[in-house]
Amino acid sequence: MGFFKKEPTMVEKTKNKMTKKKGNLKSEYKESWNYIKDSRFFIYAVIIIFFLFAFLGFFISLPESVAEQLLNFFAELLKKTEGMSHIELIKFIFFNNLQSSFLGMIFGAVLGIFPVLSAIANGYILGFASFLSVGEGGFLVLWRLLPHGIFELPAVFISLGLGVKLGTFIFHKNKTETFKEYLFKSLKVFFLIVLPLLILAGIIEGSLIFLAG
Repeated sequence: MGFFKKEPTMVEKTKNKMTKKKGNLKSEYKESWNYIKDSRFFIYAVIIIFFLFAFLGFFISLPESVAEQLLNFFAELLKKTEGMSHIELIKFIFFNNLQSSFLGMIFGAVLGIFPVLSAIANGYILGFASFLSVGEGGFLVLWRLLPHGIFELPAVFISLGLGVKLGTFIFHKNKTETFKEYLFKSLKVFFLIVLPLLILAGIIEGSLIFLAG
């Protein structure tokens, strides 16, 4: 009797597969968070650049022609979202954030220039938009803007920080292998961590804008 091994049932096989998948997913998440931790100086650099230019956008006046272009940009954005349903707003915000975060990370391969420029531009636009909001509703209005960035900003900072790090492959001895390693780990972080943050950001921002309208 000892020579015969009992075959696992279909239920046991399914449970084993699910346990293995959960273990693998947990391991992938851990590796992704470790990579974020290893890349923290690049992420911190992006955060500093972003808020420095947000500060400049808030306190330093723009030339009239540039300010007019930004106002036109805001007007066009409002036109695009006007009349959208709750779900349409969520989708619009999600895909906008998804595109800018993903491209900011991938195009970082070119010496990390694109994510730095993206941090400068987005920081300045946020500062300028905050200046306009305070002009209309006072400083307390800034607290209303806070929920919009709770999930979006961390997702953007992680993406751009990893993009800057990706561009540093050029300074390594084994450039091809380093590039492949950084790219693979960055993509894993994007799909496991950044993407869920962007989904939450889309739901929260879309819902707040819809309710405010």
